[in-house]
Amino acid sequence: MFDVLIYLFENYLDDYIELTPNRSALKTELLKQGFSLSQVDSAFLWLNSLSETHQWRCQTQAFRIFSTPEKRHLDIDCQNLLISLELSGILSPDHREIVIDRTMVLENETITLDELKWIVLLVLLTQSDDDTAYSRMEEIVYDLSPSYLN
Repeated sequence: MFDVLIYLFENYLDDYIELTPNRSALKTELLKQGFSLSQVDSAFLWLNSLSETHQWRCQTQAFRIFSTPEKRHLDIDCQNLLISLELSGILSPDHREIVIDRTMVLENETITLDELKWIVLLVLLTQSDDDTAYSRMEEIVYDLSPSYLN
């Protein structure tokens, strides 16, 4: 499913084109690209759920403690990346929570650092009006950023 999300981002979501009107044609194209029906359906469900998370609001700027299930999905490197992105102003507390939520619904037991970077980028694309944060995250995803942010 994660490969479908990256494919959609690189081919359709870069300008955040609404997927709903062309869903049938897009699904057909994805199947022709070799993705399974379950991968495609899971990716669409993941994106639909992402669009419903805009109502979240963190009430405080408190330090984030990761739960045991979150630690199983997000190893220490992933946790450190999230903290670093928040401290650098790329992720807001609200967006951090959306990223964590979206990682928890993925089928992978452990999210890789590269997968987490893509998830952050997708969240910023769909949830943020901060073009600077999005651009900075895009540089990180495509390894154009300084090494201390990776």
